[in-house]
Amino acid sequence: MKGFVMTVRKTLATSAVALSISMTGAPLWADVTPQQVWDDWQAYFEGLGYQLEASESQSGGDLVISEMTMSIDAPEEGASAAMTISELVLADNGDGTVTVAFPDSMPLRMTGRDDEGQEVQTAMNVTSDGLVMTVAGDPDDLTYTYAAAAVTFALDEVVADGEPLEIGDASLTIANIAGSTRTAMGALRDTSQEFKAGPVTYDVDVIDPETGGRMVATGGYDSVSFEGDATIPLEASGSDMAAMLKDGFALDGGFSYVAGASEFLFEEDGTLEGKTASRGGQFDVQMSGDRLRYGGRAEGMQITVQTSDLPFPVEFATETFGLDLMFPVLEREEAQDFAASFTLSDFTMSEMIWSMVDPGQQLPRDPATVAFDLAGKARLLFDLLDPEQAEAMDDSDAVPAELEALALNALTVRLAGAELTGEGDFTFDNTDLETFDGLPAPTGALDLRLVGGNALLDKLVAMGLVPQDEASGMRMMMGLFARPGGGEDELVSTIEINEQGHILANGQRIQ
Repeated sequence: MKGFVMTVRKTLATSAVALSISMTGAPLWADVTPQQVWDDWQAYFEGLGYQLEASESQSGGDLVISEMTMSIDAPEEGASAAMTISELVLADNGDGTVTVAFPDSMPLRMTGRDDEGQEVQTAMNVTSDGLVMTVAGDPDDLTYTYAAAAVTFALDEVVADGEPLEIGDASLTIANIAGSTRTAMGALRDTSQEFKAGPVTYDVDVIDPETGGRMVATGGYDSVSFEGDATIPLEASGSDMAAMLKDGFALDGGFSYVAGASEFLFEEDGTLEGKTASRGGQFDVQMSGDRLRYGGRAEGMQITVQTSDLPFPVEFATETFGLDLMFPVLEREEAQDFAASFTLSDFTMSEMIWSMVDPGQQLPRDPATVAFDLAGKARLLFDLLDPEQAEAMDDSDAVPAELEALALNALTVRLAGAELTGEGDFTFDNTDLETFDGLPAPTGALDLRLVGGNALLDKLVAMGLVPQDEASGMRMMMGLFARPGGGEDELVSTIEINEQGHILANGQRIQ
């Protein structure tokens, strides 16, 4: 069932990308006449590795494109996708602008493989209500506006390893779409896009033929929006991202949403059901030859889960849940920046859960926070997004990267009345792999501060969760690595590794 859920999620995501190509890609390379719109559309997608087949005819000043099929293959991944558009009408408005009208229905078929390597064939229908687009401006600097009352992705059929899935409903509807795109032609294509839509709703009700497991999910967002810029090579291959990055491809954009909510039910050897809600959130992506960055954040999250294994629901809430990752993608002689941060702030859980571990209520129920911020430099030894290089690296014992510097900019762990904070900075000598048994030798220091640690340990002993002899050992270790701070129940520690490879705690050598 897990593999099937991943397949459905990937299918919806891929379909959304396919529609966005149809909605924003076509006019991005349009000109001031219908024929120029069509010619440039063909040149762009064929340059990316797509195959386009269609019939052309004239109707007055309009260009009619019939039975258009746009497809792409990725043989190394066992994947392919094809979208059919029965008719596109590119109308000359007589004022130097062109209007592109789409049909109400556009079938989409995809073939790929799930997490278990099984072939998955998917058939989907993309329907629209009033989808229309207008192109205006100078041929080398065009602005495109588009709108639709609604666009719906409906899953018609999924065949996994030769077995069809029983689909009751699987659809995604985006209402009140409005957006614009500006593109400027030069050595590269520079584009700037923005759109807003909402509400967005989805419904899923499917059964896995192998296990009989059922998944039901409903949900959506009050509104969504996107803003972003992209730079695209004039001659590129969409299947070779490493080559595109070397040729100047870059993307910097972000999605945001307001008021998300969902309900779900899984039935397979028991049941799992629940619901989620959040005030809003965002997802950002940056990609270039210098870096790849993903950042996501949700605010005001609430989660309720009920399983057949528990007699009561499990409830969690957090004010902020965020993750941000940035790392290099292309091999370089010099070291490149990387970073990672995580935030789980003001996390709470229901009293039902607390009573399982602390029925005597000895631990404070204060909201918990776990957060860290890391940054560093590393020398990447292969092109991360090159499939052949990545596979060769996986099959070898070679080191994929050399770590040169790592900084802990901030650490906060606040839980059950105790708080641990810290920061540190280290550099690494990759010519010295002997001092630390094959690892590059580090030099630097880490500063830590713990408040309320002894009080928390006393409570854990009183609850019977930590034996007294283990607690005594922990106190001895804290005495070895830490010294009293300026406040009540406060310990501070500086762990240092010097250039001789010595490890020191508060100035005292321990190794």
